[in-house]
Amino acid sequence: MEKGHYVKDMVAAGVAAGLFVVAQAAQAQSRNGPYWRLTLADASGSVEAKIWHPLSGEFQDIPAGSLVWAEGRTALFRDQMQLTLEGLRLLSADEAASVDHALLMPASPYDPDTMLAELVALCKEEFRHKPWRKLALTMLEGQWQAAFRLCPAAKGVHHAYVGGLLEHTLGVFTLCRRIADHYPQLDRQTLLAGALFHDFGKIREFSGGLTNDYTDEGRLLGHIMLGLEMLAPALERSGLEEELQRHLKHLILSHHGEMQFGAVRPPHTAEALALHFADNLDAKMAQCRGLFEQLEGSDPGWTPYQPTLGRHMHRAMPTPEAAPRERKKAVKEECLSLLKV
Repeated sequence: MEKGHYVKDMVAAGVAAGLFVVAQAAQAQSRNGPYWRLTLADASGSVEAKIWHPLSGEFQDIPAGSLVWAEGRTALFRDQMQLTLEGLRLLSADEAASVDHALLMPASPYDPDTMLAELVALCKEEFRHKPWRKLALTMLEGQWQAAFRLCPAAKGVHHAYVGGLLEHTLGVFTLCRRIADHYPQLDRQTLLAGALFHDFGKIREFSGGLTNDYTDEGRLLGHIMLGLEMLAPALERSGLEEELQRHLKHLILSHHGEMQFGAVRPPHTAEALALHFADNLDAKMAQCRGLFEQLEGSDPGWTPYQPTLGRHMHRAMPTPEAAPRERKKAVKEECLSLLKV
């Protein structure tokens, strides 16, 4: 079955028709009668869609996770693309079984096997203290490996796609290595252990799949509590000193920075502060990347208002690269200056 339009290709005041997964579906009431409010998604993103009365009356149920063929007209509403549906058909079980899910599930732009291999190699390089190394490899190469490789890092804010948690973890780990290089007074290995495990509980917090959503335990306990629970057996067998175990737990509990943003405790060590800012930076940069990818072309421009950032974001003009001759001249001048020294 042909995919049709992708979300990323939709333009205002146009038409769209394509295959999508129903990420969310809810009925509501307007002055003109009942209507459906949907979130339709594919590998390129998601879009809000509405089915107004009287067409809305033709649907008794639109289950989340359903695959549908949707047709409608596009428009901007509060700077966000919206689809007014003029036709919707739920695919049969046989049709849904034949659909390539890669068309409908956004994924990390980086290969998960390559990312996982890089992270394991970094852990072997960085964790010189044997209990830290044992803990890291037990968690990365044990029962959670397959889920960690595919799990999203969020429902919709940052890295909310297949492989997102692995990509985010590798990003935070890499940032923390550079921070530790610049601030050698930090406990490098404890900081890196915090980077490795700060979001590990998201493996159980999110369902993943076509309709990635919070699990029951994710809603009731959250990824911080779940992460500590997942670590407990390996920690007990690791031989890690009690003080280091306590510090690692503090890093996980405090990585959101402030209690109003989900931290169980505010950061009380230098390593906890460093982890919080590295985590926040990687998440914010991922949001910016996603927003800028929605802009047409590569020219400077403004994104729609982003509630999680509290602002519109501007993609600024990049500094022009030097021409080859200018670069060659600059290198030559630098070499001459070094010879003079």
